[in-house]
Amino acid sequence: MEKIRVGVVGASGYSGGELLRLLLRHPHVEISSLTSRQYSGQPLGEVFPRFKGVEKFFEYPDPETLAEQIDVAFLALPNRVASEFAPALLRANVKVLDISADFRLSDPQVYAAFYGGEHPAPELLAKAVYGLPELYRAQLSEAQLVACPGCYPTGAILPLAPMLREGMVEPSRICVTSMSGVTGAGRKSRLPLLFGECNESMRAYQPVGHRHQPEIEEQLGKVAGLASVRLSFVPHLMPVSRGIISTIYAPHAEGVTAEQANAALVDAYEQEPFVRVLETENELPDTKHVTMTNVCEISCSYDERTGQLILNSAIDNLTKGAAGQAIQAMNALQGMSEKEGLEYV
Repeated sequence: MEKIRVGVVGASGYSGGELLRLLLRHPHVEISSLTSRQYSGQPLGEVFPRFKGVEKFFEYPDPETLAEQIDVAFLALPNRVASEFAPALLRANVKVLDISADFRLSDPQVYAAFYGGEHPAPELLAKAVYGLPELYRAQLSEAQLVACPGCYPTGAILPLAPMLREGMVEPSRICVTSMSGVTGAGRKSRLPLLFGECNESMRAYQPVGHRHQPEIEEQLGKVAGLASVRLSFVPHLMPVSRGIISTIYAPHAEGVTAEQANAALVDAYEQEPFVRVLETENELPDTKHVTMTNVCEISCSYDERTGQLILNSAIDNLTKGAAGQAIQAMNALQGMSEKEGLEYV
């Protein structure tokens, strides 16, 4: 097949670097453009020494020029910046996969409340397909604009979706606690993210009103066919570079057993190449088993004393939580095997 010309816009961040790592080994794509305002004109190998020997240079990002060079664009840009590029690229019939949060929420008022201002391109929200292939595979095959899920939402939605879809848990008393490596905050200089501040330290942050909370709630509501799903979400920072571990406490519905809950997870994901349900007793997800891969590990336990199902998940925040999932979605919308470029990474 003819190679797909792709562009990575904002290629100098952590997600951009992960996209390059994966795309350079993808058998059916050619990286036709990679952009960075900060590093425009510089060789890729100077910004990311791991890529020394790859003859590519960063370009200054211009949507009109970019649209002439590529078939598919990955927007690895900060929130609110992606909306500057998407309209021009879509008008040029370029397929857009946005790794920022600009198109994940369907309600512009919710976006304004959690992202600090009016949505810059509300007319595009209805056109965006949420880029979680395990839930939206059919829609992705026809998509022009893909809103790639957030890293924390991926780790929460995949375990909870089958539970809510089958009515196995109460939709209003779910608690999600997640711990992320520091690359989740992006490749920028900030005091709380310095090694001396993070090393040998664990801390929660933004326990109320985190911007990923409405994204999780909206997608779980759609899966469950409910007008409203309400949950508590508390993220934590842990002193590792990459990986997210999530523990989810969900009161089970009357009559639901641990065996039924585990069976629902297995039924939902036994054919999925990038979801691994751990069925062995006491086997729990571990970030060391999924880092540098596009895999999400999931387990389910039952606490009889409290009447709660305890779901655990582990992903790599840069792969299944960002770049790898975006490539999986691109494979789906291009009609390729979703595993292309993502096996044994």
